[in-house]
Amino acid sequence: MTVRVTPGGPGIGGAMDRTTRLLRGGVIVAVVAALLLVVGGASPPSAAALAVRLPPPQCATKPTVVLVHGAWAGTSSWTPVLERLRHEGYQVRAFANPLRGLTSDAAAAGAFIASLRGPVVAVGHSYGGSVITNATDGNANVKALVYVDAAAPAVGETTGQLSGEGSALSGDPADLYDTVGTDLYLHRTLFQHSFAQDLPLEESATLWAGQRPAAQAAFTTKSARAAWRTKPSWYVIGDADKIITPQSQQMMAKRAGSHVTTVPGGSHLTLLSHPGPVTDTILTAARTAC
Repeated sequence: MTVRVTPGGPGIGGAMDRTTRLLRGGVIVAVVAALLLVVGGASPPSAAALAVRLPPPQCATKPTVVLVHGAWAGTSSWTPVLERLRHEGYQVRAFANPLRGLTSDAAAAGAFIASLRGPVVAVGHSYGGSVITNATDGNANVKALVYVDAAAPAVGETTGQLSGEGSALSGDPADLYDTVGTDLYLHRTLFQHSFAQDLPLEESATLWAGQRPAAQAAFTTKSARAAWRTKPSWYVIGDADKIITPQSQQMMAKRAGSHVTTVPGGSHLTLLSHPGPVTDTILTAARTAC
């Protein structure tokens, strides 16, 4: 819930708005009451009895939210999330992940994030989670990480090995991909029934047709860094994800100490099928990780 405070008009307190005056007035009344009780010989009230409910602390500067998509997707996959974040007053940038390999992709994302002023919340979907894990390590301006149906590798792990036992990607590559050079395109059946199975068939067919291929190196390159070891993190897990299994994601979230949001029935594309809880999680990270 967002609490909006409107400035007060001229009068007692000048530019001080009415809400601030009421809150300060409440503190003053509580303190005076305590002093009177002490002077009168009564036991002073407890700290809890004097507590005044104040709004949670807010960041002095709202962070920029950087959204990093994964394989077989693009920046447009963030559209529902991006629009609501902007409505909430956040600067948002959707980074065009090259999908060429973890080392070069992380370097490109890291340079992009380093070019931004002020605090940043980095959000990664799927393979984009591996990218932010490497790209943000050592950048003090990045205050929080959010993983959405994502990989969060430790040093030495590859994205591919984190798909988990029973993943739809664990079969014969010939049954999963169309291979063009080193690029991998998901087969239509796999895309519609295992990657985006909770979206309408017409929508998933359109997404399949416009998928961006990923190079094999995106899944086979070992992670060199692990930003989640030093940064607070949040994790959104679709409990029907067939690409990176919920069990694998729960393992990664647990070792990272992440705050977890589980989306019942969510596929690997909860950012499109369930943008509400995904956006809520990002907002929580942005509001608390100053």
